[in-house]
Amino acid sequence: MSTITTSPRPAEPIVWAQPERALAFEQWLAAKTSPHSLLPTTVRAASADASFRRYFRVDTKQGGAYIIMDAPPAQENCEPFVRIAGLMQDAGLLVPRILAWDQAQGFMLLDDLGADTMMTAIQPELPQANVNLYVRATDALLTLQQQANAQTLPAYDEALLQRELSLFPDWYVAKHKGVVLDTTQQNMLHKTFQTIVQHNLAAPKVFVHRDFMPRNLMMPHSADEPRLGVLDFQDAVHGPITYDIASLMRDAFLSWDEEFVLDITIRYWERARKLGLMDFEDWSQDFGAFWRAVEWMGLQRHLKVAGIFARLTLRDGKPKYLADAPRFIGYIRATASRYHELTPLLRFIDKMEGTEPAISLAFPRLDTQR
Repeated sequence: MSTITTSPRPAEPIVWAQPERALAFEQWLAAKTSPHSLLPTTVRAASADASFRRYFRVDTKQGGAYIIMDAPPAQENCEPFVRIAGLMQDAGLLVPRILAWDQAQGFMLLDDLGADTMMTAIQPELPQANVNLYVRATDALLTLQQQANAQTLPAYDEALLQRELSLFPDWYVAKHKGVVLDTTQQNMLHKTFQTIVQHNLAAPKVFVHRDFMPRNLMMPHSADEPRLGVLDFQDAVHGPITYDIASLMRDAFLSWDEEFVLDITIRYWERARKLGLMDFEDWSQDFGAFWRAVEWMGLQRHLKVAGIFARLTLRDGKPKYLADAPRFIGYIRATASRYHELTPLLRFIDKMEGTEPAISLAFPRLDTQR
């Protein structure tokens, strides 16, 4: 999850953990300075990231700027980023062009899509003022989901879904909350996770960005450009169509009331079914059926992200992420309160968190055994 931010000029020196990598960067940058008209003295930090990747911004003699990716090969494989960027460009999405790539050393020169994310343009206190912005986001999403070559991506299969879900008991429950699961709780989570996976594997498969949210969508430089830019796509997979709309509307860093979430999701569903993307069971005629699938997919993501945020804090020393974990616990509790199969999970979380039973007013309690 990356956030591009502006930096003051003149640039502050970039800090390097290893002198040899600093030297390698200086040599690489020197070789790229003339061909791309770079101004090396303007290199400055441009992002905060949950991974080992770092991003710098560098100005050009013509007055523009480029982005430099620093991705140490021992920790980061840039090949998926390059390959998936090509797929997204082929689909018509606005993504950074790759201008230069040193695969062996993990340095890359990219187009600069700007410093303003969709998050900076959102007015959280006025939901309806953001409708057009979210429609533009779903424009990008629908374009992505129609990419014909999505089957070339890694499969979002049962093994991956289960690995992601295991992050919740391993990192959030055990390491963050300090809860030792007894046999009954272990069996409950195992059964619940199997149910979640079965629901999600049943959905139609498309190109899944896997972190499609306002912090990874960029406001374009030009008013003539209707498309939002898309970043942080290197973990894309071929998986459930429900994933990215759940990610967009149940954001990691911003909460909307259910009325706004439903409004945007219905608008997306209306357009998706006209494109033939809802031709599955009764989804094209019954928004409720699609919505239930979105909730089950969102639940999987929320459990995963709570685990990831705990791991980022406890293993990687990045405590700011865990501060948003309560938002995900709230999402989990809201969904679990609406489905009978999830009642044991809800009771477990309420006991662990010391919270009162969740009550949702958006939909009546839904029994998925129809």
